[in-house]
Amino acid sequence: MTELLDQGAAAISAAVRTGKVTARDVAETAIARVTARNEDLTAIVDFNPAEARAAADAVDARRKQGFDGPILGVPYTVKDTTWVQGRRVTTGSLLYKDFLPPRDAVAVERLKAAGGVFLGMTNTPEMAAKGHTENKVYGYSRNPANTAMTPGGSSGGAAAALAAGFTPIALGTDGGGSGRRPAGLCGVVGLKTSAGAIPNPFGFGGAYGPLYGVTAPMGRTVADAKVAFEVMAGPDPRDPHSVATLDIPPPSNPRIAVSPRLGLNAAVDADVMSAFTAAVGRLRAAGWRIEEADIPWPEGTNEGAFGAVNAAASALLYGEREAVDKELFGDNVTALITRGRTMPGTDVVAAFRFADACARAVAKFFVEYDYLLTPTSACVAWPVEQVYPKVIENREVGPRGHAVFTPLFNLALAPGISIPCGTGRDGLPVGLQIVAARLHDRPLLAMAQRAELALSH
Repeated sequence: MTELLDQGAAAISAAVRTGKVTARDVAETAIARVTARNEDLTAIVDFNPAEARAAADAVDARRKQGFDGPILGVPYTVKDTTWVQGRRVTTGSLLYKDFLPPRDAVAVERLKAAGGVFLGMTNTPEMAAKGHTENKVYGYSRNPANTAMTPGGSSGGAAAALAAGFTPIALGTDGGGSGRRPAGLCGVVGLKTSAGAIPNPFGFGGAYGPLYGVTAPMGRTVADAKVAFEVMAGPDPRDPHSVATLDIPPPSNPRIAVSPRLGLNAAVDADVMSAFTAAVGRLRAAGWRIEEADIPWPEGTNEGAFGAVNAAASALLYGEREAVDKELFGDNVTALITRGRTMPGTDVVAAFRFADACARAVAKFFVEYDYLLTPTSACVAWPVEQVYPKVIENREVGPRGHAVFTPLFNLALAPGISIPCGTGRDGLPVGLQIVAARLHDRPLLAMAQRAELALSH
């Protein structure tokens, strides 16, 4: 049974479907793993084994009546920002420490309807607002590769739970790399979907709008992330931003670009660059034709150029409560609120105009190329007590210096995926990001599976 849980969603569902094991058997193994290791990781929070057992028993009862589904009996987790009816959803904030959602998010509805077994909520930084998972409700999450290190954020708990083998799939989110970077830092797979690919009409929503922050299917392999994507994707009439045009065939002769510094002279630690360069070399050796090319970004592009919107949104959403009860909030969200209170409206409009310029630049780039390869993060995981690494490649960097490779593709509304590509210092995982044009999620997943296979040999 331990081996089955490690074989992925397809193997688990096949075993449950044929009666070789029950969903309850699989759930018991997952529960045992969480019980044994989660105390050291704080990956899953507000864990309730009785509910997991009841969910598994319900799947078994339905199977006996003829029910089937693509993730039959497969355990999954949900990030503590996404609504699960009857479960506390805090977004890592004391402001919501007692919040019980009135219904499931659509993505959760679909996972349940497909035969999945909900195992628990995963930790997130406060309001999912930083790349380091720690909050006043649950504390720090830790990286299974080295528990002295962070799993990143904001889907850090989800990535840590996957890396620890608790489940083969996880539901994360990605508003600036929150699904991809933790996946890269933990050695698992994180998919940032195209804007609108997975509907989200119910829930907290993104602080700065529904298109830039999206649901992120995550898995231990690309195949697992893919099955989670297929279960959750597809339009919903209640979400005006959801889209249906995802059936785009993969190119027969893909044009692939590589951009080691994203055309922004980004600081990248030597161990990350070494692992990334070696991975690209292995893909070339496998027959991939790869050219060096950079996206022609708008003038002044950097990883923090959209920050004005985040700050203004934080002030709008949480400013009144922070003014009367400052202890509810951590330093990061407090700083965003403070900045947002004095943010000129012209700066916010300029940030949205910048986002549009980025989207146009990326769209133009993908007329010439089908895929772009970059590192996922500029460094490997850093000590859990640090909010962010302050020096990368012997250069001082700001709070988003480690995150330079991911957020611009959120602004571009395009899909991107992080897959493991090797290790850096102290054996810590390094991720390779592959990006494609908007709505090319399925071709991107197919390409990622090819890359995963090539890099595994």
